[in-house]
This record gives sequence, C-alpha cells and structure tokens, in this order.
Amino acid sequence: MAAHDGKVNAVVATAPEAARQRARQADAARARGESWGPLHGLPMTVKDAYETLGMPTTSGAAALRDHRATRGAEAVARLEGAGAIVFGKTNLPVFAGEWQSFNDLHGTTNNPWDLARTPGGSSGGSAASLAAGFTPLELGSDVGGSIRIPAHFCGVVGHKATHGIIPLRGHIPGPPGTLNEPDLAVAGPMARSARDCALALRTLAGPRPEDAAAWTLSLPEPARKPLSEWRVAVWLDDPHCPVEHDVRGALEGAIEALVAAGLRPESVVPFRLQDHLDTYVLLLAALIGSGLPPKVRRRVRALQPALSLYWKMKPAATPLPRYLEGVFQSHRQWLTANEARHRLTAEVARFFEDVDVLLLPSAPWTAPPHAHEGEILLRHIEVPSGRRPYVDHLPWIALATLTGAPATSVPVGTTDAGLPVGLQVMGARHRDLTCLAFAEEVERVKGPLGRPPGF
Repeated sequence: MAAHDGKVNAVVATAPEAARQRARQADAARARGESWGPLHGLPMTVKDAYETLGMPTTSGAAALRDHRATRGAEAVARLEGAGAIVFGKTNLPVFAGEWQSFNDLHGTTNNPWDLARTPGGSSGGSAASLAAGFTPLELGSDVGGSIRIPAHFCGVVGHKATHGIIPLRGHIPGPPGTLNEPDLAVAGPMARSARDCALALRTLAGPRPEDAAAWTLSLPEPARKPLSEWRVAVWLDDPHCPVEHDVRGALEGAIEALVAAGLRPESVVPFRLQDHLDTYVLLLAALIGSGLPPKVRRRVRALQPALSLYWKMKPAATPLPRYLEGVFQSHRQWLTANEARHRLTAEVARFFEDVDVLLLPSAPWTAPPHAHEGEILLRHIEVPSGRRPYVDHLPWIALATLTGAPATSVPVGTTDAGLPVGLQVMGARHRDLTCLAFAEEVERVKGPLGRPPGF
C-alpha cells in the first residue's frame, strides 16, 4: 500500500500502530494455542461507509470529516470478532451515491488496471484495494450494484448477500446512529477469490443482536457436484440495456469454456429487464429520495415538469422519469410498488425451483474513464458503441436487488483493451453459498485473472 496507493488513492484512513499491536497479540495467542476464529490475524480494509473504532468514518462527506464512532458497525465487529485486523478505510463517493469513487474530502480513486479509469462505485476503493494487493478481504455495500459493478470493473470477486442476513447498523448512510435496516440495501464481502468471499460471508451472516435470542441463520450448504449436473440459465443481453460488444464477447467466451468443461446451460429465461426495472427504480427512488436535503428535493421537483416534457418529446430507454416519480410518490404508491416487488419475488422463487443459478452481465460495459461533470441523473457516458445514459449501470443488477436475492460478480477475463469483465451469478434467496460455489467453478475453469500490470 505504501508503495502503490499514491497512484491509486484507494485507502483514505489507516491505524497502523493499533493494527501492529493487535497483530502482536494475535501472534501471542497463536503461540498459546488459542484461535480467535477463522480470520485470526488477517489484516484487511473496509469501505469508509462502516463505522470503525480508532479511525474516522466519513462516507466521503466533508461534513463528517471528524466523525469518530464510539461503537463499530455490527458487520465490522463480526469480522474483528472472527480475528480480522482492520487497518484501513477505503474511498467511496459521497454517501455511497455514485458509480465512481470520488469526493472533495479524499479525492478520486483510480482503477489499478488503468489509472485513467474509475474502479466503480460505491465500493470502488474496496475493489481497487483488492485489485492492487493492498488487502486480501474487504467489506462493501450494495443497493445499486455498489459491490458487483466495482468487482466487475476491477477484476475481483464481490458478493451481494441476500437482503437482511448481514446487519447494516453502523453503515453511513443513513445518518450516524441509524438503527433501522434499510430497504434494498445489503452488506457483502469482496475478495480475490470466491472461496475467500464464502469464508467472510460465513463470518458476517447472522441475525441482528436484538433478534439472536429467538432466531438463528443457517445458510443452505451448496451441493458439490460436477459442472454437468449444475442447472444453469444464461441471460447475456436484452434490448432494454444492450451489453457492449467487448463485454458480451468475454461473457460468451466464459460460457463456451464452461460448456467445454461439461456445463449444460439453459438459454431460455422468462424475464425481461423492463419487467422488474420500473418497480426497482420506484423503490430505489423512495429510499434515496427520502434522504435528499430539502434544497435538493426542491430543485428536483422544480425540474420534474420540464424533464418529463423533454422525455415525451424525445423518448429514450432510461428509468429517469420513473425515478423522479418515485422520489415524490405517496405511501399508497409505494405500497403498490412493494406488492409488485413481492409478486415478482414469488415468480423468481418459482424459477429457481428448477435452476441453481442464473448467469447475467454484472454491467453493460467495462470500467469507463473518469467523468465527474454534470448531474448524475442527467449524465451520459461514452462507451465503445457511443453515448449512453449513465443510469444504464442499473438494469442488470436490478433483479437481484429488487427480489433480495444473492448475486456474485466473478471475473472471467479481460477485453482486448486489457480491462476486466465480471460474470454475475444470481441464486435463490438464502442460496448465497450456492452462488459462491458456482463462482468457484468459474474460477477453476477460467483460471486466475492475476494482478493488474505493475502491481
């Protein structure tokens, strides 16, 4: 980290002396024959959205420059309780609200595979720290692809857990001190292998402390079987959000390699992106819109009529009109959207009765160059096929988030430009370990991606 983070800017706070002292204690415990748990003595970093004792937690916001928690986040406490030594915090966009990782407080994080490109967001510092070799394990969070997209951009493994199995108390946002568990949002491990992610997930998953007196969590163990016995569906493109040619090529190459190794995939998928995107965007807008400052809400409301008219005159495949509707929806509208969510969740559950995993793109493009100008909702992005809406980051990650299902992004190779590509492995609710087991199969067939050049 000391040698390379000057050019990456992934790690924004450290506590080296406290970490070294804890490491000495770990060594002494081992010498006595004691074990703190499965992560005994493991040094690691965590996303700067998680309150962590001994280091500031800013969530990228200048207003929280001096915020120091008196109680660590529950997920961080579980990692430390299993023996991990958290020595640093990693960068993110302000309040985890972007697909790039930059802020006025800590600056811009660069992608180790190409420093002129973003590592993604919001867990971009987490993914960059892993790819560059600064840490073997990370703790991210995901509501709009914030684990899976950075993992895809940086060539690491990122797991979005089933909603509710990892407590988010101590995660910012919400504001410091928030006790409720937010809709849609989840925590999840990130690592350089699916096996490491599974190790961390077993440590992290469990009921909230206030529920532990009555409830326990036992995630179903994956069936260890040859590729020929896996029931796999593949969905690699959709007209509502086309996948860029280089990404599609890498994903198809991965499927071909898996088929050569024995996989017998099913290509018929009874879903369309549009089927779930409208509902997801309404619920996402309700969650994010509720936290917007009054000044921003007034500005968005003032823009809404003009923007709606613009989209009617110049139609585009963008969820923005639906998002603006969601920011100002009534509770009755939210209840209607919530019922639609539950109906789709039931449909997806029926689908997974006959399928172990569904393979999807993690994102429609590889890591793009840094581009921070303009309002995020109105921004466009330059990709090989041309100019596309910035919010096209959302469609391919939406199904798992909306239905609360687990999904793992696992690297399957690089494009001709040398940029990583990740395959998204989605499973039924609480079948997290099945997703990660199949990701291990992908790694076995495709081989390791390796480190970025120069790292």
